[in-house]
Amino acid sequence: MSAQRINERRRTGCPTPPGFHSWDCACATSSRPKAPRAVYQDQSSRRRTGGCPEGFRLPAAAVAMAAPAPGLISVFSSSQELGASLAQLVAQQAACCLAGARARFTLGLSGGSLVSMLARELPTAAAPAGPASLARWTLGFCDERLVPFEHAESTYGLYRTHLLSRLPIPDSQVITVNPELPVEEAAEDYAKKLRQAFQGDSIPVFDLLILGVGPDGHTCSLFPDHPLLQEREKIVAPISDSPKPPPQRVTLTLPVLNAARTIIFVATGEGKAAVLKRILEDKEENPLPAALVQPRTGKLCWFLDEAAARLLTVPFEKHSTL
Repeated sequence: MSAQRINERRRTGCPTPPGFHSWDCACATSSRPKAPRAVYQDQSSRRRTGGCPEGFRLPAAAVAMAAPAPGLISVFSSSQELGASLAQLVAQQAACCLAGARARFTLGLSGGSLVSMLARELPTAAAPAGPASLARWTLGFCDERLVPFEHAESTYGLYRTHLLSRLPIPDSQVITVNPELPVEEAAEDYAKKLRQAFQGDSIPVFDLLILGVGPDGHTCSLFPDHPLLQEREKIVAPISDSPKPPPQRVTLTLPVLNAARTIIFVATGEGKAAVLKRILEDKEENPLPAALVQPRTGKLCWFLDEAAARLLTVPFEKHSTL
C-alpha cells in the first residue's frame, strides 16, 4: 500500500504508524487491535492473526504445556522501516494513554539492538508531543545486567547515552536497577521501585512492553529450561547463572510480562528466523520462554523484518511505505 493511500485511509484521533490502517489504544479500550490493511504472505488465505482470546488466562500449572498464540505478525521490508513504525506506534500509544483517565504512559524497554533502533527513531516521533507530555512518561527496563551504568553491557547506561540524552524524560520518571547492590537485593529494590511507581496495581501493568528475542528463544533474562520460568510470586527476580554473560542479572517475571496492556516483540536478521518459526508455529511440549509471553487481556504483536520472517508459513501482514 502506498504512503498516499495510507494517509487517505488514516482515521482522525491518535496518530497511526506508517503502514497501519488503525490501531486501538490499549489505554482507552479493551478491544483488540484492528488488523492493518496490508499485503498477506498467502493471498489465498484471508485469516488474520489476532491477539489472545478475550479472557485468556495462562494457568500456572499448565505453563509448561502452553501452546503459542502468535498474535499479530507484521513484517517490514527493512529494519529501518520497522524502527520508524515502531517509534510511531510508541508515540501513538503515549498520546492515547496521556489523553486517558490515568493521564500517564508506562513503557518497559529491553536492550540489545533495540537501543540503537529506538535512539534513531523515537526522539523524532515523540517530539511533536512536547516536554510536558514526556514528563508524564514512566520508563522501566524489562531486565538489566548487573554491571555499572558506564559498562558497555548496561541496558540503562546505553539508553542514557543514546536515547535519554535526546528524549527528555525526567530522571524521577526513569526506574532503574541499582547495580551496586548484590543481585538478590537489586531485584528486591527494583521490585519496590516498581510497586511505588504502579501504586494501586496489584501487579505492575505496563501500557507497553517492547521485548526482544534471542536465537535460543530467551526474552528479558528468562532463558530456556530455567527455574525462573516457573516463578509466580515475584514481580522481579534475580538470576546469578545466566547462560549469556554477564551471569548476574535482574529480570521482570512472566506474571508482569503477561499483565501488560500491549507487548511488541521485535526481531530482525536471518539469525532469528529459525527460532521465530519455533515460537510462532510449533506447539512444543516445553515452549521457549518467548512463547510463554501470552498477555492475559492485552495485545501481543510481532514486528519482524523480512530476513527474520523468511521461514514463516503462518499468515502475516507485510508493510511497506513504498
